[in-house]
Amino acid sequence: MRRFSGSTVTTSEQDCAEQLARFFPQSRPVRIPVQVTSLRGSGSRLREATVLEFGGPEHAIFLSTLPLEFDDRVRLEAVEQGRPAEATVVAVQYHEGRKAVAVRFLQGHSNWVTQP
Repeated sequence: MRRFSGSTVTTSEQDCAEQLARFFPQSRPVRIPVQVTSLRGSGSRLREATVLEFGGPEHAIFLSTLPLEFDDRVRLEAVEQGRPAEATVVAVQYHEGRKAVAVRFLQGHSNWVTQP
């Protein structure tokens, strides 16, 4: 197990994100704390703090407890850099009660995901 900001990341969580990352060959392991906001049209904005587990210039993968589905829109904001990026959910992977979400950035490349 690894620790990050007071939460424990278990092997099954890592496996869930890793399984989804196999479908995105340009993504690489990253550890970027972010705020994820669901941008559903209902006016209510659900939000959570999580960590990008895998990322690339066009995609990001993170674990989520939000009720996200294919084609939902979200805003990702890096906690340390504060750079927001809007994205669309392109895949969801369930594994042992966990959910990994893959998103594609709407504005094209989001270099803050791949820069150290």
